[in-house]
Amino acid sequence: MLAQFKLGKSTVFYLFAAPFALLTIVMGLWPIALSIQTSFTDSYTALSPDPVYVGLSNYIKIFNDPVFLKSAWLTLRYTLIAVLLNLTIALFYAMFLSSSVLSRGAWLFKLCCFLPVVTPDVAGFIVWKWMYSSDFGAINAMLNAIGLPDFGGVSSVQTATIAILIAEMWYHVGFYIVIFLANFAMLDKSLDEAAMMDNAGFWRKFYKVTLPQLRPAITINMIYALIQFLKTFTVVVVITKGGPGTTTNFISYYAYRQFDQAQYGTATAMATVLFAVIMVLASGLYWYSQRRDWR
Repeated sequence: MLAQFKLGKSTVFYLFAAPFALLTIVMGLWPIALSIQTSFTDSYTALSPDPVYVGLSNYIKIFNDPVFLKSAWLTLRYTLIAVLLNLTIALFYAMFLSSSVLSRGAWLFKLCCFLPVVTPDVAGFIVWKWMYSSDFGAINAMLNAIGLPDFGGVSSVQTATIAILIAEMWYHVGFYIVIFLANFAMLDKSLDEAAMMDNAGFWRKFYKVTLPQLRPAITINMIYALIQFLKTFTVVVVITKGGPGTTTNFISYYAYRQFDQAQYGTATAMATVLFAVIMVLASGLYWYSQRRDWR
């Protein structure tokens, strides 16, 4: 009886996928839908059983808010710099790890670059906050030891963004390196040999041979980095609290502050705008990467 009972491949697939699909709907899509719904309600009635709907008033309010507009600009600028810097460093570090320069010691470099990824982000950023301290921080102590001036860290308007960018790069870049390393392992070696026979230089071979083959890794890393840095939040909460002034007051943190002040309508409106921007940019980047001829 049991031997005659067989399930098709598609049925088995849906049986295994169903629990994860249910979790995605309950823990992901449903909260997003509720957040978008809340963005159309009055803040003081947003959490009540009968909220008052105010249409686009919250969106009009935030787009007339100079602080929100400035935080949007800061977020976009920070994301652009962070994505380019993280992916460039990850790419060339992965090239270094994949080269013949390293043999037995490659595993140690790989371990060192990936350890921050599995470190709890809050704990890691607390350490960075201590290191940036102007009173007892290790960074300024090291700079003073070699005769260099103090680094302003998170206490200076000129250096606060750089400081959190370094901390986030320490935390995220190892993930991008691993993705690049996986793609490097699948490169066609015969193409490299052909380029060497044609006396192609390093940069020409990199641009014409290596880079096109890294297209999958570049696409994945760019989309992930774009999403990650557009919603930069934890590092700001732990290290800068949006300061000094409004230097690091990114959208995620500004929305959090609005929510903390019971401005639920405007906070969720900001979150919805950020979500829409992320979806549009990530989808556009994926579409462009699929259509572009990298060769």
